[in-house]
Amino acid sequence: MGIAVGVNDSLDNTTITSSSTTDSSATDLQSSFLTLLVAQLQNQDPTNPMENSELTSQLAQINTVSGIEKLNTTLASISSQINSNQSLDASTLIGQGVMIDGSQILVGSSTTTPFGIDLETASDSTTVTISDSSGAVVRTIDLGGLTAGVHSYSWDGTLTDGSTAPDGKYTFTIAASSGTTQLVAQPLNYALVNGVTNSSSGAVLDLGTMGTATLDEISQIL
Repeated sequence: MGIAVGVNDSLDNTTITSSSTTDSSATDLQSSFLTLLVAQLQNQDPTNPMENSELTSQLAQINTVSGIEKLNTTLASISSQINSNQSLDASTLIGQGVMIDGSQILVGSSTTTPFGIDLETASDSTTVTISDSSGAVVRTIDLGGLTAGVHSYSWDGTLTDGSTAPDGKYTFTIAASSGTTQLVAQPLNYALVNGVTNSSSGAVLDLGTMGTATLDEISQIL
């Protein structure tokens, strides 16, 4: 009587091992599977030979593993192409201004950088409070009611007393409400796109002193 070899158990163990080893490939799995299959056919019990359904099931297992690996390779290729196209599209932003999350306004040579607000819902009242580097309030601006979405503004650089704000860095806060309900208002500040680099996660914008940002972090292009 021949020696029965458990191909199912051996194949399962082979599959588990290969899933934890990054350098395994579908070709290696197919080779191992065929070796085990030949061993089973040569040593199977003549009184209880393998049925066609068993063979079909085992072939399906190895084809599934091979198909998954090919699918992963295809998806990786598509992802790489998307990242390359994203970087190419992002390169058109070089030299342009964008609005990103932040609460900074720069004043210099009688000019100010824009600031913005991103509202989740419409407001009845919206107030912007601008402070200097020491935290002292230098100007309060009443914007009234605003619709939901992104809004951008420019501060004329004048202080509460009508004088011109000194050059430097200022910060602002937003208070927005609808009736008696305080609303979520995300402050946005201006940044200039100096360059674009490509990373595994896609295009990354170089914003100079403002740091870096991905395309999905851009709220508005000016």
